[in-house]
Amino acid sequence: MRRRLVMVGNGMAGVRCIEEILQLAPDAFEITIFGSEPHPNYNRILLSKVLQGDSGIEDIVLNDREWYAKHGIQLYTGEKVMHIDREKQTVLSNSGRMRGYDVLILATGSLPFILPLPGADKPGVMAFRNVSDCLQIIEAARTYRKAAVIGGGLLGLEAARGLLSQGMEVDVVHNSSYLMNRQLDRTAARMLQEKLEAQGMNFLLDKNTRRISGRKRAGGLDFTDGTHISADLVIMAVGIRPNVELALRSSIRVNRGIVVNDYMETPTPNIYAVGECAEHRGISYGLVAPLYEQAAILARKVCGLQTAPYQGSTLFSQLKVAGIQVFSAGQIHENSAEQSIISYDGLKGTYRKVVISSSGTIAGAVLFGDVQEGTILLEHIRRQSDVTELYKADQQGAASSTGDSLIAEMSDHETVCSCNGVSKSRIMTAIREEGLETVDQVRECTRASGTCGGCKPLVTALLNYTLSNKGSGIQTVEAICSCTTYSHERVKEAVHSTSYKDVYQLMTSLGWNQPMGCETCLPALKYYLGSQDPSLFSTEDSRKKSGALRREDGTYTVIPRIPGGSLSEKELKLITDAMRKYEIPHTRLTNGGIELSGILDSDIDSLIQHLGLDVVEYLYGYPLPSITTCTEPGSGVDAYHEAVNLAAKLEMSFGTTQMPSPLSIAVSGSPRHLAGTLTKDLGFAAVPAGWEVYVGGSGQHPLVEGQLLSVEAGDDEALKLGTAFLQWYRESAWFMEPSWKWAQRMGGIVKLREELFDVQLRDELAGRWSKQHCNEHSGLHTLVLNN
Repeated sequence: MRRRLVMVGNGMAGVRCIEEILQLAPDAFEITIFGSEPHPNYNRILLSKVLQGDSGIEDIVLNDREWYAKHGIQLYTGEKVMHIDREKQTVLSNSGRMRGYDVLILATGSLPFILPLPGADKPGVMAFRNVSDCLQIIEAARTYRKAAVIGGGLLGLEAARGLLSQGMEVDVVHNSSYLMNRQLDRTAARMLQEKLEAQGMNFLLDKNTRRISGRKRAGGLDFTDGTHISADLVIMAVGIRPNVELALRSSIRVNRGIVVNDYMETPTPNIYAVGECAEHRGISYGLVAPLYEQAAILARKVCGLQTAPYQGSTLFSQLKVAGIQVFSAGQIHENSAEQSIISYDGLKGTYRKVVISSSGTIAGAVLFGDVQEGTILLEHIRRQSDVTELYKADQQGAASSTGDSLIAEMSDHETVCSCNGVSKSRIMTAIREEGLETVDQVRECTRASGTCGGCKPLVTALLNYTLSNKGSGIQTVEAICSCTTYSHERVKEAVHSTSYKDVYQLMTSLGWNQPMGCETCLPALKYYLGSQDPSLFSTEDSRKKSGALRREDGTYTVIPRIPGGSLSEKELKLITDAMRKYEIPHTRLTNGGIELSGILDSDIDSLIQHLGLDVVEYLYGYPLPSITTCTEPGSGVDAYHEAVNLAAKLEMSFGTTQMPSPLSIAVSGSPRHLAGTLTKDLGFAAVPAGWEVYVGGSGQHPLVEGQLLSVEAGDDEALKLGTAFLQWYRESAWFMEPSWKWAQRMGGIVKLREELFDVQLRDELAGRWSKQHCNEHSGLHTLVLNN
């Protein structure tokens, strides 16, 4: 039986959450949406384009009524929910309509902040927040010619530009000494003001309005300094406040917004909040990208899927006024302990300021005139990158270039469209494989630039770069198999951007030719899904036989993990006792481990429990193998212990980690590579200076010799480099792509060194390995080595 999901609010954040839910569990909910406006979901950000005359109302609709009907969603527009009965779990609308719910999502958005000035209730005073406001302003512009906008922030300037486009004279009144003072510094604000004045705007700065004059309707503004201006139309654009009226009436906890935790849950059971109405860790967000992040997390939560918690978002702004490009992100006002990197070109009309924190990390940025670098800087701010990353980019010419070098500097997985989470590689792959030739086609195919439009210049540059064949790093590759036209890269991008509950939902969504797939694509899809969301394959049912490998005769093989190949007497006895008890017919010593084969289906669970050891698990890919160790005869017990200890430390970090292809790993206790380190995917060889680390070898046909990646002084350094390599390979390799082929595709050993010698990247990769994949439950196995 489907659960009842009711959503109050029909705006961008709420409907994005519904879209995510439909992707995850299309048949799980009976969905009802109440929207107070008479329209289906539209792009509120593009209202300024409507006011400026660049778009019509129909152009900014995101989900038309046919979309709701297609997905079985009951939509009530022009209907406002007035009360929530938390005990009976029902909602009541202003039309008397009552609906029960199992899950209630509050997505009531925000309300414009109206200054409590005398005369604020006069006709001719309005906000600029929704379609109705927009249409009223356009209608008023046909009759009146003089307008005043109170507020020199982002929304106020966009409204003012729209009024100019409607043929009105416009005064912008701002209570600060410069425009957009929360997002810009004085230099950028001055440049912006000059550009807008050239378009016809007039600015009154450091002005505080005392009252709105006029007898029957607005006639002007009186200021606290005794001055006055005339105005037939007054637009309030001084900010927004979360719409918490329904929550307050229903005794749901409210501070400034509706209080939610990291999973968008209110303290009231079965009630959630998302978007501008929600308050997370004391912050209510008004930008699209954070709201879409919240929507994705909430969707997984209500679908009963594991999800990472919402940790807050880095704020950024981009002005959408014709002919003017302004970008701002993070902390833009430095204090005495911080510094800035500033570049200014008066002839080109460009300005760039990057704020560096006291600890040397990139904390904020302001760009004027050329904002293409904004996406890269935003990523640096989110990652708290060291300032050396910026200097490296500047030396390569990426920071000052508006063309190819900027695109080349971006990593394949760099986010281009923050609103919709679209990466560089997804856009470039779509352009090549779908034959896209225009920005509009890219937007339709990938959603990039489809929300706020701020990334459109970068999307345009990516399109030109790809079509010119300079973007050779993204190659058109063959489809995974004959079941589809999708390549490995496109499937990975699809899995990364949308949550799927199983491979069959994924195949349906991507239009697989064979609905049941084949032996080639099924394991690949399973791996890509599992690497994105391991919880899909970590349930009790899915793990019942994951520790056993089925043989052709119907019996199973179990491989206990023996870190470093070193067994205690107790552990060896457990294995031999199990061999007798379960009458295991075949036992084989392997490089660094033991295989127990011929096990009956009915004995698997009790055997693994009897062993009390971790076993190699086959969940959704290939488990990491036992590590081969070897030392030179006569080299001494210390060399043996060093090799075994390094192997054991690495193997105990494996846990249930799954890889895209079978790997081999070895540790040699001497430079002679007696463990075969030169023909392994990852090899360590002890040398007087520490550990030589080799990667990309293969002992199978074709035989490939591993290449020296680095020499590391100690165990910890060698292990960090090794796990960083494994994590990078795991994240970016295609299914069944051996490490040597992957290394070639990534640019060879020189490129691998460049990337992995980056201390920050190495730490991030090794950190993700430790955080996501370390085995915290190592069973009864205890490695005891005595000198």
